[in-house]
Amino acid sequence: MKIFYSRVSTSEQNISRQMNNLDGFDYVFTDYCSGSIDFWERPKGSQIKKLIDKEELKLLEIHSIDRLGRNTLDVLSIWKNLTEKGIRIVCRNPNFQNINDDGKTDMFSELMISILSMMGDFERKMIKERQGEGIEQRKRTLGYSGRQVGTKESVDKFLSKPKSKMIIKDLENGYTHKEISFRCRCSFSTIDKVKIYSEPQKELV
Repeated sequence: MKIFYSRVSTSEQNISRQMNNLDGFDYVFTDYCSGSIDFWERPKGSQIKKLIDKEELKLLEIHSIDRLGRNTLDVLSIWKNLTEKGIRIVCRNPNFQNINDDGKTDMFSELMISILSMMGDFERKMIKERQGEGIEQRKRTLGYSGRQVGTKESVDKFLSKPKSKMIIKDLENGYTHKEISFRCRCSFSTIDKVKIYSEPQKELV
C-alpha cells in the first residue's frame, strides 16, 4: 500500500503546493494540526499507524521532512522506526529516501535527514531565544512595575480570555508572531501583551 501524507497547521492554509503528482497512491492523507503534535497522535497519523501495525504500508511519501515532526528527535525516531520495518519513505523537497530502488538503505539520504532535521531544530531554538530577548527588552522599555493609574483589567482576567489562551498555547508551541496573528486573528501588540503579562502578580495597564 502506498500513502501520500501532508500536514498544514489550519484548514485555511493552502495545501496545493504539497498535493502534486498523486497518481498511484492508495490513500492521500492530510492532517490539519500543529507540527508539535506527535505524528502518531494526529488523526491521519494514527490511521497510518494502524496500517503499519497490520503490515500493509509499503511506501510513505511526503512533501518535506518537517511534515513528520518539528524537532530532530521526533523526525529521526519516525524515520528509523519505518526504516527498520522495511517501509520506504520518499521525501520530495529536497528529494531523498531511506531505501533505494534496490531495497538497500540509502546512506546519503541517512546523512541528509540528520543534517536537515538538526538545522530545523536549531532554527526553532533561535526563534524562541529571539522572542525571549524581545520580551525582556519590551519590559525594560515600558518599565512595568505592578499596578498603574488607570488600570482597567487584571492580568488574570486578561489571560483567561479564550483568545489569550490560544495565543499562550501557540507561543508554547513555538509559533512566530506572524503565524499566531493569522491563526488567532489578532494584532502583534496583543501577542506582546500576552507574553509580557504571562508572569504572575502583574496587572494590565
